[in-house]
Amino acid sequence: MDLLSDILSHMQLEGMLYFRTSFTSPWSVRMPSYKNVARFHFAHRGRCLVRISPDEPPVFLEQGDFLIIMRGSAHTLYCDPTTENPATRLDDVVERSGFNGSGVLVYGELGTDQETQLVCGHFAFGKNVQHPFIDALPNYIHIKDYANANGMWMEHTLKIIGNEAGGKQMGGDLIAMKMSEIIFAQAIRSYLEKDGLSKPVLAGFADNSIAQALTAIHKNPGNAWTLENLSQISGMSRTAFTARFSALVTMSPLKYITFWRMQLATQQLTNSNAPIIDIAEMVGYQSEEAFSRVFKRHYLKPPGVYRRTAISEG
Repeated sequence: MDLLSDILSHMQLEGMLYFRTSFTSPWSVRMPSYKNVARFHFAHRGRCLVRISPDEPPVFLEQGDFLIIMRGSAHTLYCDPTTENPATRLDDVVERSGFNGSGVLVYGELGTDQETQLVCGHFAFGKNVQHPFIDALPNYIHIKDYANANGMWMEHTLKIIGNEAGGKQMGGDLIAMKMSEIIFAQAIRSYLEKDGLSKPVLAGFADNSIAQALTAIHKNPGNAWTLENLSQISGMSRTAFTARFSALVTMSPLKYITFWRMQLATQQLTNSNAPIIDIAEMVGYQSEEAFSRVFKRHYLKPPGVYRRTAISEG
């Protein structure tokens, strides 16, 4: 599995669709905040404005644009500047429209030709999982004319999502949800290859030399990694590799290895019945004692207690 796929898999990414809209002017909808999600809006037809932060200009979302709002931030969707305030709460919009969770959410004045069709949803992340790559992403990612920017296959994928979401054909919502996960991965990759090149942490994953070392760590986290063999994989001297890795990823290579091992360990402790010694060996520790010592330093509790707490909290 490639590096980005491995990270998103670890984050337990799952696409979920709220609805497909038919908003007619005038309209303005206030979207609430949610935890452990990234929100998305795809402008299937028409256009609108999106206010994400009161301190920044709104995002102008045109037909074909794709917007991901990270960290579940509250935001306002509206048709033009005159309708932004006061915005109607999403729950009230759903109630007034009679939307029951299937089909298209129709809201606004009847008979107007100023229609905006959005495909709205979110990408949920697993509870208690994290990664500095995801944390380093900006508050939102706006990709203009997403279909054309990413090729014919993307245009077809977005059209399929728009047509399937809220449609009447069996399995349509599931198809749209799974395709939306593909869209998320592509959007992150597109951002990483352009704007993310100069961002802390993200720059390390975009750097060819450092990415080779990161890929090796992810493919074999239990290996007895050293600065010597990682620097050889990157094609650099040990000193240059350590300095470059630390500067771009914002943590040392050995610290990243430990971080990733602990993330994998918590996932196994939460989602499996594997003995702790087996988990310890899987992530590179030869004894349960050594693993427990490192684990407790990171999570302030031994692995067994962590597992019982995670299970009891659901």
